[in-house]
Amino acid sequence: MKSRIAELQARITKDVDYAFESLLQAQPDLSLKMEGELEEVLRMAELIEGELDEASGISELERLDRRIEFIEDRFEELEAELYSRPRRRRKRRPNLFDFFRQATGGGGWGGSTDPQGEVSNAAQAFAILGLEEGSSYTAVTKAFRMKVKELHPDARAGDRSGEVQLRKLIAAYQYIKSIYNWGEDTASPSRDA
Repeated sequence: MKSRIAELQARITKDVDYAFESLLQAQPDLSLKMEGELEEVLRMAELIEGELDEASGISELERLDRRIEFIEDRFEELEAELYSRPRRRRKRRPNLFDFFRQATGGGGWGGSTDPQGEVSNAAQAFAILGLEEGSSYTAVTKAFRMKVKELHPDARAGDRSGEVQLRKLIAAYQYIKSIYNWGEDTASPSRDA
């Protein structure tokens, strides 16, 4: 990861120099805009580099890897704009964390092959949603949607640190729907299950 950050920092520095030297006379607004945005990406890379030295576990390293990927994508967007070219499709690097998870039999997200396995009973599912057991379908759906909006990476500027909570939230919602046989158009629970 450190080599990825170093490579990214070198490319950003080169592009900042280009934006300053080549564009300043011809397109001063674009030059200043690009210089500022590239320097912001450089600051993010430096922050991640500092956090990388302090990372103490696999989950922290995995989170930093996702953040590096995010700033690499952002840099590609800026570089395409700077050089007035279409954005290149960046080859995705193999995710070593997924590789090790699969090699050790961990499976998909977070090492669990069945996300519903994270929720073992109705009381736990309702607690994850922040509701009392037996709450209405409307309350469950409203709580679920509100919490998803808080935890989803798109609502957090790409920050994926809430993914574990998001997976539990989804598992809880699916568990409740399955035990009450709630469908998409259900207005009230069917407690036959």
